[in-house]
Amino acid sequence: MYVTVIIFLLTYAVMAVGRIPGLQVDRTGVALLGAIALLVFQKITPDAAWAAVSFPTISLLFGLMIVSAAFMVSGFYDWVAARATSLSIGPRGLLAVMIATSAVLSSILTNDVVVVAMVPVIIQLCMARRLNPIPFLLGFCFASNAGAAGTIIGSPQNMIIAQGMNLSFTGFMIAALLPSLLSLVPIWGVLSFLYRNRWTLVAPAKPLQALPGPPPLNRLEVAKATLVTVLVIAAFVLTSWPRGEIALAGAAILLVNRTITSADMLKHVDGNLFILLGGLFVVNAALATTGLPQQIITDLHAHGFDFQHPLTLYVSISVLSDIVGNNPAALLLVPYVKAGNPEVSGAAMALGSAFASNVVVFGSLAGIIVVEAAEKHGMPISLAEFSKAGIPVTLLTMLIGAAWLLLLV
Repeated sequence: MYVTVIIFLLTYAVMAVGRIPGLQVDRTGVALLGAIALLVFQKITPDAAWAAVSFPTISLLFGLMIVSAAFMVSGFYDWVAARATSLSIGPRGLLAVMIATSAVLSSILTNDVVVVAMVPVIIQLCMARRLNPIPFLLGFCFASNAGAAGTIIGSPQNMIIAQGMNLSFTGFMIAALLPSLLSLVPIWGVLSFLYRNRWTLVAPAKPLQALPGPPPLNRLEVAKATLVTVLVIAAFVLTSWPRGEIALAGAAILLVNRTITSADMLKHVDGNLFILLGGLFVVNAALATTGLPQQIITDLHAHGFDFQHPLTLYVSISVLSDIVGNNPAALLLVPYVKAGNPEVSGAAMALGSAFASNVVVFGSLAGIIVVEAAEKHGMPISLAEFSKAGIPVTLLTMLIGAAWLLLLV
């Protein structure tokens, strides 16, 4: 038992720090190392380790990543970013468009893929217009996290929650979509206030570049990807077929292509995320065999702490998401949630992990992607600047989520 607990604690400690000090081992690497250590020390059998990995969750995530990748390789994301940024409106109006675009796309497609695809284009187009990219990047990031909370297909942690708790597509959306949309208002308001005098790009005087036009768009592939997406969502809503198999079927249709190679599609699948999730599935399963998590929950309940209450779950996953990340937090909590109203509890966890992840850069993969992309383009976003906007955004959106949950329970 002690070896298992030590490996578990060390794994999640590195999740919180980001990498093993003194070594080039990141969160994905340590999740894999933790799983290997448990196998080597025979704290979990190979069969139990394989059984611990949730194939329905992995297949759902993989299939939807392929669907989202189809929009990327067809030029859809670049085209949307170029269209939005070229609108003849003021900075505040453009910020509103960016926030709405991010939220809508992230609620339908995997939010991390949306951010990866669109952020570099947003930076280039903002600089071409002599606009400071930072408020638009922060707005896109915050809205991506918040908008993704509205549906079970918006983010990996939502898929983990929905699969682990067997939530319906419509039931989850009814419980989570409205606060997800309402949260966009404070995101716009906070950023509009903080950057009210900093919309213009501060740079040496240079001739103004011509704003690039929309990139080439493969309309046939966009139409095909859109049709598959509609059919996949319809199957989620109208049938009882396993969601993982539905997503894989949609991915298979898109992979059969005469113009786009499967390699071009598959390179947009985040393999590191699957390794991280697989490792954590094994680490968490090994800890569960010790009986320690169940004993802790029982003891907390005996002292008046109702772990199953939606507000408790909302706060718990919010705190954990900022410590270890939203995907590990969801994996850690879901197996121990036995709620009377699973849709409300699932929505509480999705909203909490999404809203809280905007506090710090490393609270979400979207935040990391935005900061790294800005750094590459010579527009660094410091941890302090990110949190200066992220903290008030998180506080306001968390209040919206808490008020909504109080109405539901």
